[in-house]
Amino acid sequence: MKINFNHIQTAHCENGVTVNLLQHAGVSQITEPLAFGIGSGLFYIHIPFLKVNNGPAISFRTMPGLIFKRTCKALQIPVVRQKFRSKEEAQKVLDNCLKNGQPTGCQVGVYYLTYFPKEYRFHFNAHNIIVFGKEEDNYLISDPVMEDFTTLSSYELERVRFAKGMLAPKGQLYYPKATKSFDEKLLQSAIQSGIKRNVRDMLHIPGNVAGVSGINYTANKIRKLRDKLGVKQAGLYLAQLVRMQEEIGTGGGGFRFIYAAFLQQAHQFVANDNLLKISEQFTQSGDLWRSAAVQASGIYKGRITAQSDFNEMANYLDEIALLEKDAFKNLSKMKWNN
Repeated sequence: MKINFNHIQTAHCENGVTVNLLQHAGVSQITEPLAFGIGSGLFYIHIPFLKVNNGPAISFRTMPGLIFKRTCKALQIPVVRQKFRSKEEAQKVLDNCLKNGQPTGCQVGVYYLTYFPKEYRFHFNAHNIIVFGKEEDNYLISDPVMEDFTTLSSYELERVRFAKGMLAPKGQLYYPKATKSFDEKLLQSAIQSGIKRNVRDMLHIPGNVAGVSGINYTANKIRKLRDKLGVKQAGLYLAQLVRMQEEIGTGGGGFRFIYAAFLQQAHQFVANDNLLKISEQFTQSGDLWRSAAVQASGIYKGRITAQSDFNEMANYLDEIALLEKDAFKNLSKMKWNN
């Protein structure tokens, strides 16, 4: 059984699953930047008491699953989402979805994805794929970060659907339950609500580890790393930051570029030229995140190891925080013409 399904490659997996599933369901207007912005995907958090692969737990995007959930909710599209204790039941429900012609999103672990190059396989359990068919013992897979369709055997798919560890997927599957025709006003409303929620998340969460305050928090940590950990361990710390930034999803720079594209595309539906000006600020932020990653890589590889090099890395982050704070403040002041 094989569903007639159009694979669209995207920069980030959850954005891509959202776009692919919604376009299949008839929401032709949706794009990756629109899904990311409506779903308020842009975020930053540094959780000091949590370690990932022996490094800092840092995220440049919102919690896995929220982009799809928020985008569908904003467009008034109901969602089916299930988790399972039984592997047999998880496969049975998935097979029934396919028999009913429903391509289905699945949360999976990366480590055992056989079609990924070995250097990209690590213990990260919040990757998203779409299953759209089955031929004998092989499931047909649309992974949005891949150029084309691929396959996983039933054993391989079960293994990644029930990966262990933090954010264990527990066989989770999801899809839009039904679609309805919606006019441009609904899309405008979805864009506005997505922006307002992102302003809240980046400017108004209490404490100092989330939003733009979290970026400053990381900067302060980096200034103290060399004396606290020594050059080698500090380099490993920064290597983990770069990995979280540039290899898990699209990271710090990539997500900022997507958000800049969202504001540009939003301008087509919400006629406010400030969106285009603020978009330029997020493009600038993305460039700075990439420069910070290059600086961190130089420290990790031992090419630059002086305290001044750590200070320069921290200065990049402080500059980013100031720029993003100003950009989100500008978004918060926007007047919407409904």
